[in-house]
Amino acid sequence: MARFILRLSLSLIMCVAPLTSTQAQSTMFDLTGPTLTVTVTRGETTLPLAQVPALQPGDKLTLRANLPEDQSARYLLIVGFLRGATNPPPKDWFVEAETWKPKKSTLSVEIPEGAEQAIAFLAPETGGGRNAVISGVRGKPGVFLRATQDLYQASLDRARLETFIAGIAALDEAAPERLGQVSPVLANSLGIKLDAECLKHPRAQQAACLTQNRERMVLQINRGATLTETLTGAPADVAYRIAATREAGAGYYSPYIGLARDLAKLFGAFRTAQYQYLPALAIGRGDETRLQLNEAPSFQNPRSVLVVPMPPIGPAMPPVLRPRAKGMMCLNRPDLELPIEGAALFYATSYAGDLSLRIRTEDGGTTDLPLSPDPARGAFVVTAPGDRKPTERVSEAMLHGRWGFDDFEGPSVHVQTVAPASWKAEQTNVVVGREQPLVLRGEGAACIEKVELRDAAGALRGLTWKANSAQDVTVTLPLEDMAPGSLTLLVSHYGAENPTVLPLKALREASRLDGFLLHAGDKAGVLSGARLDQVAHLQIGEARFTPGHLARAKGGDRLELASEAPITAQPGEAQARVTMRDGRTANVRATIATARPSAVVVDRNVSMPAVPDALALELPEDIVPPAARLTFSLRYAKGGIGAQDAIEIATADGTASHRLSVADGELQRIGTDVAVATIEPQALLGAGAVGEIRFRPSRGDVSGDWQPLVRIVRLPAVERVACPSEGGDCRLEGRDLFVIAAIADDALFARPVTVPDGFVGTSLSLPRPQGDSLYLRLHDAPESVVRLRLADRP
Repeated sequence: MARFILRLSLSLIMCVAPLTSTQAQSTMFDLTGPTLTVTVTRGETTLPLAQVPALQPGDKLTLRANLPEDQSARYLLIVGFLRGATNPPPKDWFVEAETWKPKKSTLSVEIPEGAEQAIAFLAPETGGGRNAVISGVRGKPGVFLRATQDLYQASLDRARLETFIAGIAALDEAAPERLGQVSPVLANSLGIKLDAECLKHPRAQQAACLTQNRERMVLQINRGATLTETLTGAPADVAYRIAATREAGAGYYSPYIGLARDLAKLFGAFRTAQYQYLPALAIGRGDETRLQLNEAPSFQNPRSVLVVPMPPIGPAMPPVLRPRAKGMMCLNRPDLELPIEGAALFYATSYAGDLSLRIRTEDGGTTDLPLSPDPARGAFVVTAPGDRKPTERVSEAMLHGRWGFDDFEGPSVHVQTVAPASWKAEQTNVVVGREQPLVLRGEGAACIEKVELRDAAGALRGLTWKANSAQDVTVTLPLEDMAPGSLTLLVSHYGAENPTVLPLKALREASRLDGFLLHAGDKAGVLSGARLDQVAHLQIGEARFTPGHLARAKGGDRLELASEAPITAQPGEAQARVTMRDGRTANVRATIATARPSAVVVDRNVSMPAVPDALALELPEDIVPPAARLTFSLRYAKGGIGAQDAIEIATADGTASHRLSVADGELQRIGTDVAVATIEPQALLGAGAVGEIRFRPSRGDVSGDWQPLVRIVRLPAVERVACPSEGGDCRLEGRDLFVIAAIADDALFARPVTVPDGFVGTSLSLPRPQGDSLYLRLHDAPESVVRLRLADRP
């Protein structure tokens, strides 16, 4: 199977290979050919071909080639009709005009019934040109049918590309600073691949960069399999892989890959010693159709016959349009535009006409707002605003227009009109001292132009707002620095002469006192409520509590208050009196909860693992190496220790913690008030746990205060201290010496040797010790002193 695919791939490449030779057809279509004046008459209406997306049987075609007066080569203008890939057309379906004869230069023909495709040729007059063209078409009608369809589609691709290039050029001339903003919209509107790297270039180079490598820019839209694939029977995935190779043309003019492959097959089948077929793209602009060629015509054998595509014969189906706006749009906006997707041919061709937004009101009235497609905005823009102040409710708004000869109706869009008198504020009293959202309810949210706040002094401040729905808007009031008093909200609307005026009253928020919680025996408690920054002090009996830390949360404030001595009241309910800063007083319920658990360290025992080949270190009681085993005991007060008691052990920064409980057996009760626990700090809290380790007792949901337990300290491994026999400095050698901050030969560090920051060596130089010990200060415990014994020192 693999060998079959390989042979098939090579065969297709050989079929397309002539496209890349010096004699091959180019895929660039960068040569401008002659122009044609073509009109289509249907009934009483006549349109230029540029405005006709599809033909129908019975249409009258009128064609004339616009050749220069001194044209020396004589051309026949031939128009023929095809009726299917397997049904050759009759000879009388072909008519011609002799372009060099003024009275016979114009061709008029009616499209016959049963015709499925029109095709035109400009053939050199050599005595047998007409018969050769007719014979070729009738001999292989399917080839010409598909080639014409591909040429027509490629002409639409070329129209999109030219519209993009013209848009970039106009933008570069009028407002080059907007290239970065507009070019992505223009490219998306027209189905063009944008090179975003170009927008990183200096501004003067952006336009040229955006329009270079044009062969790679046009994206395919609704393109099917190519004729070559149909004729050869190649699987689609194999053919597409071949089309992506440089030999097949990828990287030169991507939209025309299929077209180039089709033409290679076509020319291979029909090229004779006398004639060769030369494809032309037909670009309609105004009343004329311009031909774009991919190769200069030949006027010697084999002479070139220009193949000119015509629109398909059948129903004129406009592209499917989709509104891109998710919410409502305001009909009263002076810059009203309708964001539309799928409108590339509306932007790039003249097929669409008389576009409007047709508005129907509930009373049955109809208003048309003229629209113009603008690819630089990616939208249909209202071109004649006129009087857009309808007072009736809109029942429907729909795109309407003409596509060729036929009327069409596009998608419906959601629109609103102004209804300023309907807006009401959800509340008229607002609180100063903080940012506050305010909900407005009414109609016409999409028509709000701006919202402003006017204070008592008359100063205006613009506000931000968000439309939650068509009848619901949330406005953000910045009242942090606003004084209490009268305020006015002004809501301005598109199309309304005067704003909606909504009076507001700004008040200072009153304090709310919810309750005071205090544990028996504590000096501090927590008052909950709102606006507690106004509290001066709180009193329970003789105990006076003054404010401390204030925490604000969505549900309210929490204010810590502390007294000079613990309260002596028993657990239960009590009455507290709160005095505010302005002198007002209020009573609040105080809850005196049971005493929080408390415990103190009674004893510690540290079991240190032996360090091979290292001198002994004597550590202070509160220092523990990471790999040591610590056993400690605690004495509980205020009720002793019960089955629900536990202790939490954590690093000082709270990054690591562990809970030891009586229920789990990690905290063992000894009698009624003593507990013993054994831990390995490194295994319990992780290798990164260095520094102070704290503990706090807990009982249920109530926890006691944090207290220091031990300090985890990394230790060096000092292997020896060697001193010369006749004076001079000694050498201290070992591992992990970087944890040492300073070394001295006395515990008071009168003559310290400081270890440099970042030191990673294995030996240090220091003066000869006066005794049999050295003393170390470590980075992890700079206030503690570690003794190093120099037993049996050399």
